[in-house]
Amino acid sequence: MRAIALHADVLVATSAVLQVNCVIVRGTIAVEEKGERNIETAGSAEQAVDPGEGIGAQKTAEVFVLDSPVLPDELATLPALLEQARFPAPSGLLATHGDWDHLLGRLAFPGLALGCAQSTVERLRASPGEAQRELRAFDKDLLIERPRPLALGSVQALPVPGRCAVGDYELELHPAEGHTPDGMAIVIPWARVLVVGDYLSTVEPPTLNDGGDRDAYLATLARLRPLIASADHVVPGHGPVLDPERALGVLEENVAALTS
Repeated sequence: MRAIALHADVLVATSAVLQVNCVIVRGTIAVEEKGERNIETAGSAEQAVDPGEGIGAQKTAEVFVLDSPVLPDELATLPALLEQARFPAPSGLLATHGDWDHLLGRLAFPGLALGCAQSTVERLRASPGEAQRELRAFDKDLLIERPRPLALGSVQALPVPGRCAVGDYELELHPAEGHTPDGMAIVIPWARVLVVGDYLSTVEPPTLNDGGDRDAYLATLARLRPLIASADHVVPGHGPVLDPERALGVLEENVAALTS
């Protein structure tokens, strides 16, 4: 697994198989002490505070893990990766959509709730056990053994379009259907990072999985276009992180492939 930092508050861990990208995001939490509010900007260095001011220099943060790597040793390494980056333990998991290879976060953090779009919740409820069956088939083909089976546990529906708080910041959630009948893209505004799920990949052509729809796919690409323009980094579900220019180029290639 390869890990890179896109921002002081954003890490990307890429699995050695399927090149699945797991995004780890940190949001700073404001601290109130002695009637005064001390807010530290995300990603800034910790500031010393004059004791005479009567304000503590405490720093806290909240962390979410978006999507997941695939291999057992990669999942087992995630807690150590966060510790090495000086991120606190995560308080929640998010999945861009319901394909099995994006749902494995609970194998690394079994006590956390999984948040996803309402459309993904409906997909998971309509096909109970589907992700687990597909994971078992994948593991059987590659002779992979896992310490425990996948249990999705508590799945929380998030408002899409809408926002999701992480610390004192907010993630923007945008509909992203077409590749599958469900999904969301996630904007990390203060870091200028756009996480798009299984779109805009340079290693995977545009595909319509079971329940996917060409018109919905094209609508998602149109929805992503202005979001790309406001980003410094675009993280697809599979493959290299893109700069905005390359992401727009891939978008145009995908539109051409879907309309030819």
